[in-house]
Amino acid sequence: MSSSRTSFLAWMIWIIASIFYAYQYVLRVMPNIMLNDIMQQFHIDAATFGQFAGIYYIGYSLMHLPIGIALDRHGPRNIMSGCILLTVLGLTPLLFSDNWVFLILGRGLIGIGSSAAILGIFKIIRMTFKEARFPRMLSLSVTIGLLGAIYGGEPVNYLRSKLGYEAVIYSFAIAGILLALATYFLIPHTKTPSQTTIRGDIKEVLSHRKVLWTCLSAGLMIGPLEGFADVWGTSFLQQVYGLRGAVAASLPSMIFIGMCFGAPVLNWIAERARNYLLTIIGSGIAMAAGFILLLTYQTSNMLLTINFLVIGVCCAYQILAIYKASTYVRPQIAGLTTAVANMIMMTFGYAFHTAMGTIINAMGGPSSAQALFYGVGVIPIALCLGSLGFIVLFLREKILGQER
Repeated sequence: MSSSRTSFLAWMIWIIASIFYAYQYVLRVMPNIMLNDIMQQFHIDAATFGQFAGIYYIGYSLMHLPIGIALDRHGPRNIMSGCILLTVLGLTPLLFSDNWVFLILGRGLIGIGSSAAILGIFKIIRMTFKEARFPRMLSLSVTIGLLGAIYGGEPVNYLRSKLGYEAVIYSFAIAGILLALATYFLIPHTKTPSQTTIRGDIKEVLSHRKVLWTCLSAGLMIGPLEGFADVWGTSFLQQVYGLRGAVAASLPSMIFIGMCFGAPVLNWIAERARNYLLTIIGSGIAMAAGFILLLTYQTSNMLLTINFLVIGVCCAYQILAIYKASTYVRPQIAGLTTAVANMIMMTFGYAFHTAMGTIINAMGGPSSAQALFYGVGVIPIALCLGSLGFIVLFLREKILGQER
């Protein structure tokens, strides 16, 4: 096979994996668009709908380790195509049932299947491209996925209003089946024999000091995205800045938009600097400075927008941190390492929600500006601690001459 054909096939495989990543993002945000339709069909209230939306993340989180191990040992073709079909199966209760128990089970299947998207991208990039290109290709995949989340909502809502939500779900199911077939027939079958047990692989990752230090430090820096942008940002701007309506609701979304474009930007900076740790450290310091500015000065809406965009760009440090953690282990367990890293960072997201919510309730509740000020104040403190953790790691590697 010629090198040009091999290169074309590599790009095709990567594009398919990236489309799956965007596809699962659209399925993730779809309930927000079809909220009223789903509540009417299944005769459920807002609390039950919240369970339906949230069960996705339980399935997504619980399957990270099993899927990471399966990708390392059995390759991405069967695992990813099977997981895509699971997401399609998870859509069927919306079409053929009015029992909310099946609705919950279907949503859980979508979460389970979706967990293979980002983990599969990790594996496919390493299969088809040189190691030096891993961060660049990963950042492009994340950008494609986030574009699906940011800009996929409005087209879906338009189709729902024109065709009805059942027709849209049928379309997603057909698209998923076609994507699964393309994944199965285009991605080559690979199987990596392992001389170690699954328990041994997990123990190797969890006992690796540099991996754990990287993941814990990165987790401390996830507050801007997981704590502020997705939950407390709108309330903070309403109570502390006095903003109302769409302005308060839309400004935090600038963080997601910034991260979308920050993935390739930070990777370019890291490649130019030839140092991933310094890029992560700079991102952490920039985010901490942005939140200190947010908490200490009443700035204009324009400056808030710029501040949130910069913070969003820096939130893409997660990609560099996950990649860096995977470089500390042997290639046979790189997929497992990325799964563990993602799980630890998601756990910190839960920790931020819990800590901020506890402080806000103790200080007077979400209607109190002072309570929100102190609750959000957790974020820059954690950012400083996370940046300090990476500084320690950088100094150790600089002394030992191990930085790649």
